[in-house]
Parts: sequence; structure tokens; C-alpha cells
Amino acid sequence: MRAIRTRSQERILNLLKTVKQGISAQDIYVELRNRNQSMGLATVYRSLEALKLEGMVQVRTLANGEALYSLAQQDKHHMTCLQCGVSIPINQCPVHDLEDQLQGTHKFKIFYHTLEFFGLCGQCQMNQAAEIGH
Repeated sequence: MRAIRTRSQERILNLLKTVKQGISAQDIYVELRNRNQSMGLATVYRSLEALKLEGMVQVRTLANGEALYSLAQQDKHHMTCLQCGVSIPINQCPVHDLEDQLQGTHKFKIFYHTLEFFGLCGQCQMNQAAEIGH
């Protein structure tokens, strides 16, 4: 059964359908204003929280603390560089079997999962090695 959604939630869902990657709540607020669908920033956050609890929206928190929102269509996996912030998607998923097992064992409905590895990308490793060499 689909939950009854507010106009604000529908507007946010429609916006998220048009973006290819995660977007911050602040950027959602700005983009809706640009589309003449203005709403308060607090309403954006409230709507995102309701959609998240419904399993429609997923949130990914970056190393710098910024939260990025996207439609909960697929699980997201990334390697994120702590130095430059580049985020490299990982296409294979090593935890789908575990997810299925956990849902059964714990009677827990999983909407999505994220897997994030943090470290240094190749370019930042080379930059760091060059700095040490000097």
C-alpha cells in the first residue's frame, strides 16, 4: 500500500527522478525554487525524512558530513578519497546474500544498503609520495 504523500514530497520525488546522482537538501531547495516550486528548507528536510522512512529515498553521508539524497532504486557502493573527495562507484555487491539472510533471520525489512570505503585515490597517493620525497 502506498502512503499518502504531501505535495512537497511529490515535488521532491519528481525532482529526484531527474537527477542522475545524489543531491543535497540545500541543492534540492535551490532547484525547487528555480522551478517555481518553492518551499521552505525545513519542509524539504521534513519531506526527505518522511520519504526516507517510507523507503522511497536513500541518503548517503560523505566523509565531510554532507548528506546526499537519491531515489532508493538500487544499492550504492563507493570508494571515496578522503583527500580530494572523489567518489568512485563500485558496481559489484558483496553483501546481497547477507542482506537476504538478515531480512529472514531478524524479520527486518531492508529498503537499501550502502557500502563505503574511505582512503586515498591513486592521484592523491602520488601527490602524498611526492610531498614526502621533497
